[in-house]
Amino acid sequence: MNKEIFNYFSKNIIQRVKGSSCLVTGGTGMIGREVVRLLRAMGAKVTCVSLDRIKIKNGTKFIYGDLSDFNFCKKICRNVDYLFHIAGIKGSVIVTKKKPASFFVPLLMMNTNILEAARLNKVKKIVYTSSIGAYSPSKIFSEKKDNLDKPPMDLFPGWAKRMAELQIKAYQTQYKLKNMSIVRPSNIYGPGDNFDEKNAMVIPSLISKITKAKNNTINVWGDGKAERDFLFSTDCAIGIIKACIIGTRMKVINIGLGKGIKIRTLISSLQKIKNFKVKYDLNKPSGFPKRVMNMERAKKMIGFKSHFSLEEGLKITWDWFQKNKKQHLKRKNYF
Repeated sequence: MNKEIFNYFSKNIIQRVKGSSCLVTGGTGMIGREVVRLLRAMGAKVTCVSLDRIKIKNGTKFIYGDLSDFNFCKKICRNVDYLFHIAGIKGSVIVTKKKPASFFVPLLMMNTNILEAARLNKVKKIVYTSSIGAYSPSKIFSEKKDNLDKPPMDLFPGWAKRMAELQIKAYQTQYKLKNMSIVRPSNIYGPGDNFDEKNAMVIPSLISKITKAKNNTINVWGDGKAERDFLFSTDCAIGIIKACIIGTRMKVINIGLGKGIKIRTLISSLQKIKNFKVKYDLNKPSGFPKRVMNMERAKKMIGFKSHFSLEEGLKITWDWFQKNKKQHLKRKNYF
């Protein structure tokens, strides 16, 4: 058994996972691949479901299939102990606004189908990965202060994520279920992210731009003072596994760093890895001034904490991308 996992999980969690049947949707994605790796390290029998054309190693069973097919979902949920529903659709703010249906419709279909299939198959424990974008606008996001009367920040994908959360609440009300957990990750980054500049998020987009930069200079929108809650993918995967095994009593919990990192600070950290120059375009928007997770509930309920600093996470992500620059081309592109 990999010694690394003893730094992240209690003996109780490791014993419960060992030998269990685990299904990971989106297991070839940035977060999913880390969940798969950690589960395998604990001795679980893991099945990964994805629409990506990426090879899975380490004894993981790979199934290529579409979660929008309800019959397919019912089939793959048979004899499963733990379901980690991580499959989703990520994209930049621009893509979200230009192609909302490409987010909204597939998310609704895959979430509804896999959660219902898991319920019908009586999967022992389920964790659903929602998003920070499901929150209504605020500087600090606290589960206790979440206001569902206000629209989510990320309008279409945010509503799709919320609908799955409501589906779980409906199960709790009607069937008295207690085996489902909901996590809302912050801005996650790491190996296996989408580095396509046309629709990538902040960190992978910057890494891609820096790598290709002409005259060793990149352009950045806004003044760089906006703050975001950046969390490394391994830390996020640890939190998701803990949420599933320990359980959150059907409640939402945040998975994030718990503090804001300015874009300027992020860029300074990247400059320690690769020397480059920056031009801030003040004519372009900076986005929300501050988006940070309150981590009190996660710390209390599942003992969550981060293990990787920003510098460590960025270096691992940078090195991975330099060796896998074309891998994102093998991923399912909804845009």
